[in-house]
Amino acid sequence: MTKSSDTPDVHQALRKQLVTLIQGGEAHATFEDAIKDFPAELRGKVPAHLPYSAWQLLEHLRIAQRDILDFSAPPTGGYQPLEWPDAYWPKSPEPPSAHAWDHSIAAIRKDREHFEALIQKPDADLFKPFRWGNGQNLLREALLIADHTAYHLGEFIVLRRLLGVWNK
Repeated sequence: MTKSSDTPDVHQALRKQLVTLIQGGEAHATFEDAIKDFPAELRGKVPAHLPYSAWQLLEHLRIAQRDILDFSAPPTGGYQPLEWPDAYWPKSPEPPSAHAWDHSIAAIRKDREHFEALIQKPDADLFKPFRWGNGQNLLREALLIADHTAYHLGEFIVLRRLLGVWNK
């Protein structure tokens, strides 16, 4: 059911809170805090006792967020699931090019903005299960992005500390 333009959005406050949650920063570091001034020479370094580099974490965040966006608003041709876990984590700890880091960050920002726009549509039903999947809805996917991102940003901060590049 779509809303008419004169019907108030009773979920406006919830939409605003979801966007704030996705952007982070209230209870943990933001994405911007975690990536700020990360030294290029350390992006592919895997610290002792961790299974991944900063590059692998960054790419994992990008890939997973994009997958959730594609699931929530499938591109033409429908949603194509990725193979877990192989398709969600880059194999190499090193970025494939000098520009890969910046491209990944730009894609994360763009996809996050796209997802936030989905949430903010007054006629988007946050609670209606998608026609695909197993009962997931836009609310669940918004919470999933926020939770997944917060979890891995925490890991990113630990990785920075282990590499000696966290100075907050």
